[in-house]
Amino acid sequence: MRFPQALGFLSLLAVLALLWQIRKLLLLLFAAIVVANGLNHLAQWFQKQGLQRGQSILAALGLFGSGLILAVALIIPPFLTQLQQVFTLAPQGADQFLRELRNGAARLDPALLELLPNSSQWGTQLQPWVNQLAGQGLTVFYATLGLPLGALLLLALSLMLLADPQAYRQGFIRFFPALYRPRAALILNRCEADLESWLKTILLDFLSITLLSFAALSLLQVRLPLAQALLAGLLTLIPTIGPLLSVFPPAAIALLDSPWKALGVLIAYAVIYQADGRLLAPRLLGRRSLPLLRGVLLLAQLFLASCFGLFGLILAVPLALTARVLIQEALIGDILDRWTTP
Repeated sequence: MRFPQALGFLSLLAVLALLWQIRKLLLLLFAAIVVANGLNHLAQWFQKQGLQRGQSILAALGLFGSGLILAVALIIPPFLTQLQQVFTLAPQGADQFLRELRNGAARLDPALLELLPNSSQWGTQLQPWVNQLAGQGLTVFYATLGLPLGALLLLALSLMLLADPQAYRQGFIRFFPALYRPRAALILNRCEADLESWLKTILLDFLSITLLSFAALSLLQVRLPLAQALLAGLLTLIPTIGPLLSVFPPAAIALLDSPWKALGVLIAYAVIYQADGRLLAPRLLGRRSLPLLRGVLLLAQLFLASCFGLFGLILAVPLALTARVLIQEALIGDILDRWTTP
């Protein structure tokens, strides 16, 4: 490896070490970039309809704000009411499942009872993990003068980036040497394209999973279908782990009525997720899945959840997509592939 390449590689390591020291602030900034990117694409769609840039931004913000107001006024109140009941009934269904499992194990071999936890044990083991995950998820906001001001800062950063994204983009590119700026612009374009693709995917997944879950749970006459369908839709933000978590509450609540109803819920959710991944997304978006290996995505989720809690878990996919582009283009393409043997 030549001296300039070695110097560049060491400089990259030093920059990564510095970025790790301010990782919470960078995560907040990245969240603002994701929000601004989504609103910017919506504004660009309005521009294609003939509106000016300022009018397009106002239209995008108006549509986004109207959706939030509609959700707060019509959807969130019954959702929160039902969600409280879900948190009450789901543990009851889980307890009943554990009792049936222990009774079946006792009939087969009493020694198996020592391997199975009782209801108090699994609740005690799960609660600290849930508290840690939720608590760490708020550290980014608390580190910026508290939760309300943190949310306000996230909104302000998103609006500032949305107002003139090209200015921030050009300013960032100027940090690179002049010869590398076209290459940096190309890498940013790829990152932006992947984020846009993820936003479209997550929006489609949210709508399809929510509507199909609500229809299936209503057909099976499972209690609290609205809350459980919306919860399944929200958990699409967490691929790999989210679908597994979304099945637990409706299956546990259905188990309180009948084991066959719980089995019907499991089959229904399996069909829903297969239909969404293999039929809806390929037909509407032209692809089947995100360009990430499942093992890599799962490791990224576990790593970011351990560092940032729930906030990092939600942003794991866009962060992994961005890191994938940077590693492929900058690290491998521009540094490692250019190494030559002496």
